[in-house]
Formats: sequence, structure tokens, C-alpha cells
Amino acid sequence: MASSSDLQYAPSHPSDFPGSPSPSMLCCRGLGTVVALAMVEAPPARDSGTTCVYLNDYYSQCQPGSATTTVPSGPTTTVTTPTSTSTSTADGLNGKFVAKGKKFWGSCADSGTLNIAANAAILKSDFGQVTPENSMKWDATEPSRGSFNYAGADALVNWAVSNGKMIRGHTFVWHSQLPSWVSSIGDGATLTTVIQNHISNLAGRYKGKLYGESLVFACHLSNQNNDACSLGRLQVWLLLLLPDLPDSTSISEIFNEDGSLRSSVFSQRLGEGFVKIAFEAARAADPNAKLYINDYNLDSNNAKVQGMVALVKRINNGTTLIDGIGTQMHLSAGGAGGAQAALTALASSGVGEVAITELDIAGGAANDYVTVVRACLAVPQCVAITSWGVSDANSWRSSTTPLLFNNNYQPKAAYTAVIQALS
Repeated sequence: MASSSDLQYAPSHPSDFPGSPSPSMLCCRGLGTVVALAMVEAPPARDSGTTCVYLNDYYSQCQPGSATTTVPSGPTTTVTTPTSTSTSTADGLNGKFVAKGKKFWGSCADSGTLNIAANAAILKSDFGQVTPENSMKWDATEPSRGSFNYAGADALVNWAVSNGKMIRGHTFVWHSQLPSWVSSIGDGATLTTVIQNHISNLAGRYKGKLYGESLVFACHLSNQNNDACSLGRLQVWLLLLLPDLPDSTSISEIFNEDGSLRSSVFSQRLGEGFVKIAFEAARAADPNAKLYINDYNLDSNNAKVQGMVALVKRINNGTTLIDGIGTQMHLSAGGAGGAQAALTALASSGVGEVAITELDIAGGAANDYVTVVRACLAVPQCVAITSWGVSDANSWRSSTTPLLFNNNYQPKAAYTAVIQALS
């Protein structure tokens, strides 16, 4: 659920949240876009045997070790139906990855980066899917109750379909970048109606355009009127995945590091039940979409992974609401060693798909990237990888140079190594 530091959707500064914990208190959580639904609660406990690696004020990583309303239609921007084939080349990342039997290698994007010629050119040549970085989040799409704005999301979707790219929605339900009118709702009945209405409108608009994956974190736009939803750091991704189309609708980041449910307006008012409410709303809005739940720090077979697996088994008991699990994989340098074990454990939940949804690695070392790629290749249920950006220049953690292309949009050694590993 990370976002870049653009002016419109810059991560919230600690001073924006009176009483917020200091960076030293934020072990395995963060401020702003990476913070859980309850940003000022005591920091979640880590599972034993893990070490918390502080990256910045917005993100830390644990690693192995010790209201029914009348809704206006919003802007009349036309959302077109896909007519072109993918512009990615067989020799690019996506082409090589798909040749290995996977669905796509994607990247996040929005108007800000789509309007950078060098960035857009690489998206066309090397990536087969785009995830809206900010334009489908709740604050962007429904800033006030019942009033929807799809200008940014429509721009991303129209670019994707005109260039033959799959779309992953991002995101229906998320604790962060949540309008104050939502976070201040005081009763479960109202919140249920609000969640259902939000997802119905967002997913309904892009139905048929989303591939599918995370309900609480991201949505892929492969259907014409589908949207994504995100539930925040307490997000559980539900991505709407359609055949041969992008992922996505998501519920994201709903767990503490010990695998327990994170405190948020959603869990406080509805308990764990908000997860089922969101997924059922997404399923009703687009019965053919793939629905994902997504979180961060699912990078080794840790307590958080086990909490996710247990939740998915409970929700899917006797039915299949959750189709896939997304692991964001915002890794620190040298932190890729647990990836295959994490993917294998997530797949043991019984879902048909798992995916790496926001990959970036501090330092961008070739060995780290190749380790992640080989982990996905080794797990049959791992269907896709999405990089969280194209160039270090636009990364939300740009100071760590975590992506495959440098500040000048030139491929780095890690890019070359990945291509070789896929060849």
C-alpha cells in the first residue's frame, strides 16, 4: 500500500498525527501509507525469532531471526474497452516471465508517472500490468460520502487498456489514506453499508477490466467497470481477477506482526467480520473477478503469515471468497531468503493463487532480485510479480535505490540478472 511522495498523495508526516509514536517505536510498522488502521496504537508485537529492520519513518520490516446513499455518477470520463494487444516485448521482463508460465510482471503507475515519457516507455516494453498507486484509494475515489471521483482512476485505466496492459485494483479497503468521515463512523451497521456502497460503486465502474487480486489493498482493472478496494495496514487485499485480464480488488494490511487482527475502524466496529463483508460485496459487484487479500511483512514463514493462512481458511470454510493472497515484499538488503518459504506457506491456505504485489528491495542487489524471482518460479501458485515502480527516481523509498531501473531510467545490474534468470 505504499505510495510515492508526489504532492497530491504524499505519505502523511508524523506531525499530522498528534500522539503518533516516534520512529524508534515503530518496529515493523510505519507512518502514513504504511501504517495500520490504528496509527497511534502501541506498536504490534513481533513474533519470536524475528528481527525488526528499520527502513524509514514509513516502513520497517521483520525478518527471520531471534449507509445507503444516492450516488452521483462522478466525472463522465469515458472508460474504454481493451482493443489492443500488450505492447510489452518478448525480451522484456513481462515477456520472459510469462514465457515461464506466469501471468504477468507489472508495476504501479498513475498519471504522474505515466506522463514521464521515459517511464511510460519502459512500462510499455517491460511490464504487462499496472496497479494504480493512489488513484483508486478511498480518499481519491470517495472523499465525501456518496460523492465519487474517478478522474485519476479513469486516466490509469484508459492508458492501460489502450496499451494492452492488465490492471490490478488498489484498493477498496485500507486503514490509511482513509477519509475522516469513514474513520469517524461509530456503529457497525453504518460502516457495513458504507463498505458495501463503496465497493459496489468502485468495482462496478471497472467491472470486466480488473484481473483481480486484492480486495483490501489493490484492484486490477481488466474489466470495464471494476474498481479496487483497500482496507489499510489492516488491509486485506481483495483483487478482482478476470480471465486474461489484470488483478484486483484488495483488502490490505489487517494483521499485527504476531498474526493477530490489527486495530482499525473496521475491526473496532465489525471485528473480523469486515473481511467477509468486503469480499462478499466485491463478489457481488463482479462475480467473475479474482479476489485477493494482501499484507506486508509476509516475507518469511513467520507468525504474520500463519495468521493470514488461518484467516483465509476461516473465511473460505465451505465457500471460496478469497481467491488469492498477496505479499507486498518491500524487502531490506539481503532480506529475500525467506521468500520461497513464505509463498509456499501462503499457498498452503488452499487459495488458487499467490502473488508478489509491491516488490522493491533496498539496494536493488542482483542476487536479492534473482532470489525472489526463483522463489516465485518454484511455487506453482505464485502467478505474478508487481514491482512497486519503474525507476528509483519515483520510488516511495528512493533513497534506498530499490528498483530495477536507476534515476535515469537505465536498467541496473539486477534487471540484467533477472532477465538472465528468466532466459
